[in-house]
Amino acid sequence: MGLVEGVTEFLPVSSTGHLIIAGHFLGFEGGLAQSFEIFIQLGAILAVLILYWKKFLDPAVLKLLFWTTLPALGAGALAHPYIKAHLFNPATVAMGLFAGGAVMIGIEKVLPPRVREGIELLTVKDALWIGGFQCLALWPGISRSGATLIGGMALGVSRKTAAEYSFLAAVPVIFAATALDLWESRSILNMADAPLFTVGFVTAFVSAILAVKWLVRHLSGHPLTAFGWYRVMISPFIFYFSK
Repeated sequence: MGLVEGVTEFLPVSSTGHLIIAGHFLGFEGGLAQSFEIFIQLGAILAVLILYWKKFLDPAVLKLLFWTTLPALGAGALAHPYIKAHLFNPATVAMGLFAGGAVMIGIEKVLPPRVREGIELLTVKDALWIGGFQCLALWPGISRSGATLIGGMALGVSRKTAAEYSFLAAVPVIFAATALDLWESRSILNMADAPLFTVGFVTAFVSAILAVKWLVRHLSGHPLTAFGWYRVMISPFIFYFSK
C-alpha cells in the first residue's frame, strides 16, 4: 500500500483511487484502512519537502500556496464526512478515473501554448484558479495532481512548471486533510497500529522521491496522453472486478 501511494501520489492517476482499489482486492477496508490510506500520504509529502525545501522558504511561493489551498480547505471541510462515507469505493473511483482520463486525452489539443516557465511567474489569481481545479480531486479517482496540472497548463504554464507547483500545492492540503482525518478517527486508532502506519509511511516516502524525479523528466518532453489512456483502459476493469 505504501508503494502504491508513493508511486501514484504525484502521477496524474489518483493515488487515493489506487489505494482504495488495492485495499479492496487485498481485503484491507473499513475505517482503519481509510485512515491508514490518508496517513501514509504524509510520507509522500515529506519527499516533496525534502526535494523542494528551498521553495518553502520563499515568501512569494508561500503566498501562492495559501491562495491555492484555501478553496480545497473550505470544500474539504464541508464535504469530508460525505466523501469518506459514500465515495471511497471502487465504483466511484472507476468513474473518476475514466472522466479524468478522457479529459487528459483531448486536453493537449485545446489548451493554449505553454510559454510560461517558472513558478515565480504565477500570480495570486493563477493560484486561486489552480486551487479551484484542486477541489475537483475531492472525488476519488479524479487525481489531485492531474487536476492541478491541467489547471496550470490551462493558464499557459509549461508542463514542468505545472508539475512542480502541483507537488508544492499537495503539501498544505494533504497535511490538513490528514490532520482532520486522524482527529476524527482517534477513537479507532491505538499504539498497536503504529508499526503498520510506520511501514506504509516509510515506503511511501522512498517511492515518492523516485516518482517525483521521474515525472519532472517525463513531462519536460511528453504530453499527458499516456496517463489518460491508462486511466480510461483500467477503469472498466476496476468497475467490473470490484462488484
